[in-house]
Amino acid sequence: MKKSQFIIFFSIVLAIYGSINYYIFITGWNAIPRNFRLYYAITFLFLALSFIAGRFLERKFLNCVSSLMVWIGSFWLAGFVYLLLFVLFVDFLRFINFIVPFFPSLITNYHEQTKHLLFFIVTLSTFIITVAGYMNARAPRIKELNITINKKACSLKNITMAVASDIHLGTIICKSRLEKIVDKINSINADIVLLPGDVVDEDISPVIKQNLGEVLRKIKSKYGVYAITGNHEYIGGVEPACKYLIEHGIVELRDSYVKITDSLYIIGREDRAIRGFTGKTRKSLEDIMDGIDKTLPLILMDHQPVKLAEAEMAGIDLQLSGHTHHGQLWPFNFITKKVYELSWGYKKRGNTQYYVSCGVGTWGPPIRTGNHPEIIKLTLGFI
Repeated sequence: MKKSQFIIFFSIVLAIYGSINYYIFITGWNAIPRNFRLYYAITFLFLALSFIAGRFLERKFLNCVSSLMVWIGSFWLAGFVYLLLFVLFVDFLRFINFIVPFFPSLITNYHEQTKHLLFFIVTLSTFIITVAGYMNARAPRIKELNITINKKACSLKNITMAVASDIHLGTIICKSRLEKIVDKINSINADIVLLPGDVVDEDISPVIKQNLGEVLRKIKSKYGVYAITGNHEYIGGVEPACKYLIEHGIVELRDSYVKITDSLYIIGREDRAIRGFTGKTRKSLEDIMDGIDKTLPLILMDHQPVKLAEAEMAGIDLQLSGHTHHGQLWPFNFITKKVYELSWGYKKRGNTQYYVSCGVGTWGPPIRTGNHPEIIKLTLGFI
Protein backbone atom coordinates (compact mmCIF):
# COMPACT_ATOMS: atom_id res chain seq x y z
CA MET A 1 0.00 0.00 0.00
CA LYS A 2 1.44 3.38 -1.02
CA LYS A 3 2.11 5.89 1.75
CA SER A 4 -0.33 8.39 0.28
CA GLN A 5 -3.08 5.75 0.08
CA PHE A 6 -2.42 4.73 3.67
CA ILE A 7 -2.62 8.35 4.86
CA ILE A 8 -5.94 8.88 3.06
CA PHE A 9 -7.36 5.59 4.39
CA PHE A 10 -6.18 6.28 7.94
CA SER A 11 -7.56 9.84 7.82
CA ILE A 12 -10.99 8.59 6.75
CA VAL A 13 -11.05 5.92 9.45
CA LEU A 14 -9.89 8.43 12.07
CA ALA A 15 -12.56 10.93 11.01
CA ILE A 16 -15.33 8.32 11.27
CA TYR A 17 -13.99 7.05 14.59
CA GLY A 18 -13.74 10.58 15.97
CA SER A 19 -17.24 11.53 14.82
CA ILE A 20 -18.86 8.48 16.41
CA ASN A 21 -16.92 8.99 19.63
CA TYR A 22 -18.07 12.60 19.74
CA TYR A 23 -21.70 11.51 19.25
CA ILE A 24 -21.42 9.06 22.15
CA PHE A 25 -19.52 11.60 24.27
CA ILE A 26 -21.97 14.46 23.85
CA THR A 27 -24.92 12.18 24.60
CA GLY A 28 -23.29 11.08 27.84
CA TRP A 29 -22.25 14.65 28.65
CA ASN A 30 -25.89 15.75 28.52
CA ALA A 31 -27.02 12.79 30.62
CA ILE A 32 -24.79 13.12 33.70
CA PRO A 33 -24.82 15.61 36.59
CA ARG A 34 -22.74 18.74 35.99
CA ASN A 35 -20.34 18.09 38.86
CA PHE A 36 -19.19 14.82 37.19
CA ARG A 37 -18.63 16.21 33.70
CA LEU A 38 -14.93 17.04 34.06
CA TYR A 39 -14.11 13.50 35.24
CA TYR A 40 -16.31 12.10 32.50
CA ALA A 41 -14.54 14.13 29.80
CA ILE A 42 -11.05 13.12 30.97
CA THR A 43 -11.99 9.43 31.22
CA PHE A 44 -13.73 9.39 27.85
CA LEU A 45 -10.84 11.09 26.06
CA PHE A 46 -8.34 8.67 27.58
CA LEU A 47 -10.38 5.62 26.54
CA ALA A 48 -11.07 6.90 23.03
CA LEU A 49 -7.37 7.63 22.32
CA SER A 50 -5.83 4.66 24.13
CA PHE A 51 -5.91 2.13 21.26
CA ILE A 52 -4.41 4.52 18.72
CA ALA A 53 -1.79 5.71 21.21
CA GLY A 54 -0.98 2.15 22.27
CA ARG A 55 -0.48 0.93 18.70
CA PHE A 56 1.76 3.90 17.94
CA LEU A 57 3.84 3.36 21.08
CA GLU A 58 4.01 -0.38 20.37
CA ARG A 59 5.76 0.28 17.07
CA LYS A 60 8.14 2.87 18.52
CA PHE A 61 8.71 1.91 22.16
CA LEU A 62 7.42 -1.57 22.95
CA ASN A 63 7.01 -1.75 26.73
CA CYS A 64 4.48 -2.36 29.49
CA VAL A 65 2.91 1.08 28.97
CA SER A 66 2.24 0.47 25.27
CA SER A 67 0.82 -2.97 26.06
CA LEU A 68 -1.46 -1.54 28.76
CA MET A 69 -2.71 1.15 26.37
CA VAL A 70 -3.44 -1.44 23.68
CA TRP A 71 -5.36 -3.58 26.19
CA ILE A 72 -7.43 -0.67 27.46
CA GLY A 73 -8.07 0.59 23.94
CA SER A 74 -9.04 -2.87 22.71
CA PHE A 75 -11.73 -3.15 25.39
CA TRP A 76 -12.91 0.33 24.51
CA LEU A 77 -13.39 -0.67 20.86
CA ALA A 78 -15.98 -3.22 21.94
CA GLY A 79 -17.59 -0.92 24.51
CA PHE A 80 -17.69 1.81 21.88
CA VAL A 81 -19.75 -0.44 19.58
CA TYR A 82 -22.36 -1.26 22.19
CA LEU A 83 -22.52 2.28 23.55
CA LEU A 84 -23.24 3.43 20.01
CA LEU A 85 -26.02 0.87 19.60
CA PHE A 86 -27.60 1.87 22.92
CA VAL A 87 -27.36 5.59 22.12
CA LEU A 88 -28.87 5.10 18.67
CA PHE A 89 -31.72 3.10 20.16
CA VAL A 90 -32.47 5.75 22.80
CA ASP A 91 -32.34 8.54 20.22
CA PHE A 92 -34.64 6.55 17.96
CA LEU A 93 -37.19 6.28 20.80
CA ARG A 94 -36.86 10.00 21.48
CA PHE A 95 -37.48 10.75 17.80
CA ILE A 96 -40.60 8.58 17.75
CA ASN A 97 -41.79 10.23 20.95
CA PHE A 98 -41.26 13.65 19.34
CA ILE A 99 -43.59 12.69 16.49
CA VAL A 100 -46.08 10.64 18.50
CA PRO A 101 -45.65 11.26 22.25
CA PHE A 102 -45.82 7.99 24.15
CA PHE A 103 -43.37 8.41 27.05
CA PRO A 104 -45.21 8.02 30.37
CA SER A 105 -45.40 10.90 32.85
CA LEU A 106 -42.91 9.09 35.08
CA ILE A 107 -40.28 9.86 32.44
CA THR A 108 -41.43 13.31 31.33
CA ASN A 109 -41.99 14.65 34.86
CA TYR A 110 -38.60 13.41 36.10
CA HIS A 111 -36.52 14.17 33.03
CA GLU A 112 -33.17 14.79 34.78
CA GLN A 113 -33.45 11.74 37.03
CA THR A 114 -34.42 9.62 34.03
CA LYS A 115 -31.32 10.75 32.12
CA HIS A 116 -29.03 9.93 35.05
CA LEU A 117 -30.63 6.50 35.51
CA LEU A 118 -30.42 5.76 31.77
CA PHE A 119 -26.72 6.72 31.74
CA PHE A 120 -26.09 4.24 34.56
CA ILE A 121 -28.11 1.44 32.89
CA VAL A 122 -26.38 1.88 29.51
CA THR A 123 -22.91 2.00 31.09
CA LEU A 124 -23.55 -1.06 33.24
CA SER A 125 -25.09 -3.03 30.35
CA THR A 126 -22.12 -2.24 28.12
CA PHE A 127 -19.73 -3.33 30.87
CA ILE A 128 -21.57 -6.65 31.35
CA ILE A 129 -21.63 -7.37 27.59
CA THR A 130 -17.92 -6.58 27.32
CA VAL A 131 -16.95 -8.83 30.25
CA ALA A 132 -19.15 -11.69 28.97
CA GLY A 133 -17.65 -11.32 25.49
CA TYR A 134 -14.13 -11.41 26.93
CA MET A 135 -14.84 -14.60 28.87
CA ASN A 136 -16.33 -16.17 25.73
CA ALA A 137 -13.28 -15.20 23.64
CA ARG A 138 -10.96 -16.91 26.12
CA ALA A 139 -12.77 -20.25 25.88
CA PRO A 140 -12.26 -21.74 22.40
CA ARG A 141 -14.30 -24.82 21.54
CA ILE A 142 -13.36 -27.82 19.47
CA LYS A 143 -15.80 -28.24 16.60
CA GLU A 144 -15.91 -31.66 14.99
CA LEU A 145 -16.33 -31.79 11.22
CA ASN A 146 -16.50 -34.99 9.17
CA ILE A 147 -16.02 -34.69 5.42
CA THR A 148 -15.75 -37.41 2.79
CA ILE A 149 -13.76 -36.84 -0.39
CA ASN A 150 -14.70 -39.12 -3.25
CA LYS A 151 -11.14 -40.00 -4.16
CA LYS A 152 -8.62 -42.62 -3.18
CA ALA A 153 -5.73 -41.50 -0.99
CA CYS A 154 -3.50 -44.51 -1.63
CA SER A 155 -3.52 -46.57 1.54
CA LEU A 156 -5.13 -43.83 3.68
CA LYS A 157 -8.81 -44.34 4.53
CA ASN A 158 -9.04 -41.25 6.74
CA ILE A 159 -6.90 -38.56 8.30
CA THR A 160 -7.44 -36.15 11.19
CA MET A 161 -6.58 -32.47 10.88
CA ALA A 162 -6.64 -29.66 13.43
CA VAL A 163 -7.54 -26.34 11.79
CA ALA A 164 -6.94 -23.10 13.71
CA SER A 165 -7.39 -19.92 11.73
CA ASP A 166 -6.98 -16.29 12.80
CA ILE A 167 -4.93 -16.75 15.96
CA HIS A 168 -3.67 -13.12 15.77
CA LEU A 169 -0.58 -13.52 17.95
CA GLY A 170 0.58 -10.28 19.55
CA THR A 171 -0.11 -8.10 22.55
CA ILE A 172 -3.67 -9.35 23.06
CA ILE A 173 -3.24 -13.01 22.10
CA CYS A 174 -0.29 -13.41 24.42
CA LYS A 175 1.60 -16.36 25.89
CA SER A 176 -1.13 -17.57 28.26
CA ARG A 177 -3.76 -17.45 25.51
CA LEU A 178 -1.51 -19.22 23.00
CA GLU A 179 -0.69 -21.97 25.51
CA LYS A 180 -4.41 -22.69 25.91
CA ILE A 181 -4.87 -22.76 22.13
CA VAL A 182 -1.90 -25.12 21.68
CA ASP A 183 -3.24 -27.41 24.42
CA LYS A 184 -6.59 -27.54 22.62
CA ILE A 185 -4.90 -28.33 19.30
CA ASN A 186 -2.81 -31.08 20.89
CA SER A 187 -5.90 -32.62 22.52
CA ILE A 188 -7.14 -33.43 19.00
CA ASN A 189 -4.09 -35.65 18.39
CA ALA A 190 -4.10 -34.57 14.77
CA ASP A 191 -2.13 -36.07 11.90
CA ILE A 192 -1.78 -32.60 10.35
CA VAL A 193 -2.24 -29.10 11.80
CA LEU A 194 -3.35 -26.31 9.45
CA LEU A 195 -3.24 -22.58 10.20
CA PRO A 196 -5.14 -20.77 7.40
CA GLY A 197 -3.76 -17.26 7.84
CA ASP A 198 -3.51 -14.38 10.33
CA VAL A 199 -1.28 -16.40 12.64
CA VAL A 200 0.40 -13.10 13.56
CA ASP A 201 -1.74 -10.06 14.36
CA GLU A 202 0.36 -7.23 12.95
CA ASP A 203 3.80 -6.18 14.22
CA ILE A 204 6.01 -9.20 14.98
CA SER A 205 7.78 -7.39 17.88
CA PRO A 206 5.33 -8.40 20.66
CA VAL A 207 5.51 -12.00 19.41
CA ILE A 208 9.30 -12.00 19.61
CA LYS A 209 9.35 -10.26 22.99
CA GLN A 210 7.04 -12.89 24.51
CA ASN A 211 8.93 -15.72 22.79
CA LEU A 212 5.67 -17.11 21.42
CA GLY A 213 7.55 -19.13 18.84
CA GLU A 214 8.63 -21.56 21.53
CA VAL A 215 4.99 -22.15 22.42
CA LEU A 216 4.23 -22.84 18.75
CA ARG A 217 6.98 -25.48 18.78
CA LYS A 218 4.87 -27.45 21.26
CA ILE A 219 2.20 -28.19 18.65
CA LYS A 220 2.17 -31.95 18.07
CA SER A 221 1.48 -33.36 14.64
CA LYS A 222 2.42 -36.53 12.82
CA TYR A 223 2.95 -34.90 9.42
CA GLY A 224 3.70 -31.28 10.35
CA VAL A 225 2.19 -27.85 10.90
CA TYR A 226 1.35 -25.81 7.79
CA ALA A 227 0.34 -22.16 7.54
CA ILE A 228 -0.49 -19.56 4.92
CA THR A 229 -0.31 -15.78 4.95
CA GLY A 230 -3.31 -13.67 5.90
CA ASN A 231 -3.92 -9.98 5.45
CA HIS A 232 -2.57 -9.24 8.94
CA GLU A 233 0.82 -10.76 8.16
CA TYR A 234 1.00 -8.21 5.34
CA ILE A 235 -0.17 -5.35 7.55
CA GLY A 236 2.64 -5.99 10.04
CA GLY A 237 5.35 -7.07 7.60
CA VAL A 238 4.98 -10.40 5.87
CA GLU A 239 8.62 -11.37 5.45
CA PRO A 240 9.68 -10.99 9.12
CA ALA A 241 6.48 -12.75 10.23
CA CYS A 242 6.96 -15.72 7.91
CA LYS A 243 10.67 -15.94 8.72
CA TYR A 244 9.86 -16.11 12.44
CA LEU A 245 7.19 -18.78 12.01
CA ILE A 246 9.47 -20.91 9.80
CA GLU A 247 12.24 -20.65 12.40
CA HIS A 248 9.82 -22.08 14.96
CA GLY A 249 8.65 -25.15 13.11
CA ILE A 250 5.81 -23.83 10.93
CA VAL A 251 5.88 -24.67 7.21
CA GLU A 252 4.70 -21.66 5.21
CA LEU A 253 2.89 -22.51 1.99
CA ARG A 254 3.10 -19.37 -0.11
CA ASP A 255 1.59 -20.13 -3.50
CA SER A 256 2.99 -23.62 -3.11
CA TYR A 257 1.99 -27.11 -2.09
CA VAL A 258 3.20 -30.14 -0.20
CA LYS A 259 2.44 -33.80 -0.77
CA ILE A 260 1.62 -35.78 2.37
CA THR A 261 2.74 -39.44 2.41
CA ASP A 262 2.14 -39.72 -1.34
CA SER A 263 -1.58 -39.67 -0.50
CA LEU A 264 -2.91 -36.08 -0.67
CA TYR A 265 -1.88 -32.49 -1.32
CA ILE A 266 -2.03 -29.44 0.92
CA ILE A 267 -2.03 -26.29 -1.21
CA GLY A 268 -1.49 -22.81 0.24
CA ARG A 269 -2.19 -19.49 -1.45
CA GLU A 270 -0.71 -16.10 -0.69
CA ASP A 271 -3.27 -13.76 0.77
CA ARG A 272 -5.05 -11.34 -1.57
CA ALA A 273 -3.47 -8.47 0.43
CA ILE A 274 -0.19 -9.10 -1.42
CA ARG A 275 -1.28 -6.73 -4.18
CA GLY A 276 -2.18 -3.82 -1.91
CA PHE A 277 1.00 -4.06 0.16
CA THR A 278 3.64 -5.11 -2.39
CA GLY A 279 2.14 -4.37 -5.81
CA LYS A 280 2.64 -8.02 -6.75
CA THR A 281 -0.08 -10.48 -7.68
CA ARG A 282 -0.43 -13.94 -6.27
CA LYS A 283 -0.20 -16.92 -8.59
CA SER A 284 -3.32 -18.38 -10.11
CA LEU A 285 -4.44 -21.73 -8.77
CA GLU A 286 -3.69 -23.22 -12.17
CA ASP A 287 -0.05 -22.11 -11.94
CA ILE A 288 0.34 -23.25 -8.33
CA MET A 289 -1.08 -26.68 -9.16
CA ASP A 290 1.14 -27.27 -12.17
CA GLY A 291 2.52 -30.79 -11.80
CA ILE A 292 0.00 -31.93 -9.19
CA ASP A 293 -1.62 -35.36 -9.53
CA LYS A 294 -5.29 -34.38 -9.50
CA THR A 295 -6.43 -37.93 -8.92
CA LEU A 296 -5.36 -37.50 -5.29
CA PRO A 297 -7.31 -35.42 -2.73
CA LEU A 298 -6.57 -31.69 -2.99
CA ILE A 299 -6.89 -29.56 0.16
CA LEU A 300 -6.58 -25.80 -0.33
CA MET A 301 -5.93 -23.12 2.28
CA ASP A 302 -6.95 -19.63 1.12
CA HIS A 303 -7.32 -17.10 3.93
CA GLN A 304 -10.08 -14.89 2.55
CA PRO A 305 -13.21 -16.73 1.31
CA VAL A 306 -13.55 -14.65 -1.84
CA LYS A 307 -14.35 -15.95 -5.33
CA LEU A 308 -15.12 -19.48 -4.18
CA ALA A 309 -15.73 -20.51 -7.78
CA GLU A 310 -11.96 -20.44 -8.44
CA ALA A 311 -11.42 -23.51 -6.26
CA GLU A 312 -14.32 -25.33 -7.91
CA MET A 313 -12.99 -24.59 -11.40
CA ALA A 314 -9.50 -25.77 -10.40
CA GLY A 315 -10.81 -29.12 -9.15
CA ILE A 316 -10.08 -28.51 -5.45
CA ASP A 317 -11.79 -31.04 -3.18
CA LEU A 318 -11.82 -28.97 0.01
CA GLN A 319 -11.06 -25.30 0.66
CA LEU A 320 -10.37 -24.05 4.19
CA SER A 321 -10.57 -20.33 4.96
CA GLY A 322 -10.96 -17.89 7.83
CA HIS A 323 -10.63 -14.10 7.89
CA THR A 324 -14.27 -13.13 8.53
CA HIS A 325 -14.40 -13.95 12.27
CA HIS A 326 -18.10 -14.13 11.32
CA GLY A 327 -18.26 -10.52 12.46
CA GLN A 328 -16.73 -11.31 15.89
CA LEU A 329 -19.02 -8.75 17.56
CA TRP A 330 -22.79 -8.95 17.18
CA PRO A 331 -24.38 -7.53 15.01
CA PHE A 332 -21.45 -7.42 12.57
CA ASN A 333 -22.17 -11.05 11.66
CA PHE A 334 -25.12 -9.77 9.62
CA ILE A 335 -22.70 -7.62 7.62
CA THR A 336 -20.22 -10.44 6.92
CA LYS A 337 -23.12 -12.63 5.78
CA LYS A 338 -23.92 -10.01 3.14
CA VAL A 339 -20.30 -9.43 2.11
CA TYR A 340 -19.19 -13.07 1.76
CA GLU A 341 -20.83 -15.95 -0.04
CA LEU A 342 -19.86 -18.02 3.00
CA SER A 343 -19.12 -16.10 6.20
CA TRP A 344 -18.93 -19.11 8.51
CA GLY A 345 -19.56 -22.83 8.23
CA TYR A 346 -19.82 -25.48 5.54
CA LYS A 347 -20.84 -25.22 1.89
CA LYS A 348 -20.63 -27.40 -1.19
CA ARG A 349 -20.39 -26.21 -4.80
CA GLY A 350 -20.26 -28.95 -7.38
CA ASN A 351 -17.57 -31.39 -6.26
CA THR A 352 -15.80 -28.81 -4.10
CA GLN A 353 -16.47 -28.51 -0.38
CA TYR A 354 -15.72 -25.43 1.71
CA TYR A 355 -15.37 -24.61 5.37
CA VAL A 356 -14.90 -21.06 6.63
CA SER A 357 -13.89 -20.87 10.28
CA CYS A 358 -14.87 -17.98 12.55
CA GLY A 359 -11.35 -18.32 14.00
CA VAL A 360 -9.83 -19.02 17.39
CA GLY A 361 -8.34 -15.60 18.22
CA THR A 362 -9.60 -12.05 18.06
CA TRP A 363 -8.64 -8.86 16.27
CA GLY A 364 -9.02 -5.50 17.98
CA PRO A 365 -11.34 -6.12 20.93
CA PRO A 366 -10.39 -9.32 22.86
CA ILE A 367 -14.09 -10.06 22.81
CA ARG A 368 -16.55 -12.27 20.94
CA THR A 369 -20.28 -11.72 21.20
CA GLY A 370 -21.38 -13.03 17.81
CA ASN A 371 -20.03 -16.59 18.06
CA HIS A 372 -17.71 -18.89 19.98
CA PRO A 373 -14.01 -19.14 19.02
CA GLU A 374 -13.30 -22.50 17.44
CA ILE A 375 -10.63 -25.02 16.54
CA ILE A 376 -11.77 -27.54 13.97
CA LYS A 377 -11.24 -31.24 14.43
CA LEU A 378 -11.54 -32.21 10.79
CA THR A 379 -11.82 -35.90 9.96
CA LEU A 380 -11.35 -36.53 6.25
CA GLY A 381 -12.56 -39.83 4.84
CA PHE A 382 -11.59 -41.22 1.44
CA ILE A 383 -13.16 -43.93 -0.71
